[in-house]
Amino acid sequence: MKPPRQIAVLTMVLSSIIAIACHKKPEPAPVPQSTTTTTTTSNADSIRRAREAERLAAEEASRRRAADSIANANRLAGDAASAAGAMRATLTTPVHFEFDMADLRGEDRAILDAKVPILRANPGVMIRIGGHTDERGSDEYNLALGQRRAAAAKGYLVDHGVAESRIETISYGEERPVAQGSDEGAFAQNRRAEFEITGGGQTLRRP
Repeated sequence: MKPPRQIAVLTMVLSSIIAIACHKKPEPAPVPQSTTTTTTTSNADSIRRAREAERLAAEEASRRRAADSIANANRLAGDAASAAGAMRATLTTPVHFEFDMADLRGEDRAILDAKVPILRANPGVMIRIGGHTDERGSDEYNLALGQRRAAAAKGYLVDHGVAESRIETISYGEERPVAQGSDEGAFAQNRRAEFEITGGGQTLRRP
């Protein structure tokens, strides 16, 4: 049996060991690795891709609008050119006369009627009316007859609202036949009044 003194010493030593053990700091638990950085990077990539997609879509839409605008402008230009060509053809369509006459026939009035709205819609357009005859008759007589025919066409246009100052007349008599020959078919084609646009015909506006 151990003496009381040794027992007391052992008791003190054990108490000290227990006390030290009880006051020892526990090991910190391992901190799990944060996913914040990974998540932030992923979000930034998504935003960047979305913005790039929006930019590409906007550029494509802009290209489509530009292409559509060019196509539409070309179509309108083509339509305008076609319309202008048709109006020039109408303005320059000749009228014809019976032998030794300067009176306008019904079909020739209709031709002149088609010219009137174009001329009224385009006040800057100037025209020249040339009177022509077939080869029968003297030069002097045919020049006078050609002038009467040109004047008849001019008078009709003036009576329908076209300013007289915009219309010039001239007679060529028999000097400028459009059909060669000495038969009635050729004569009928040569008895005419022709129309020439002398100014303002570059851009024609629809009536």
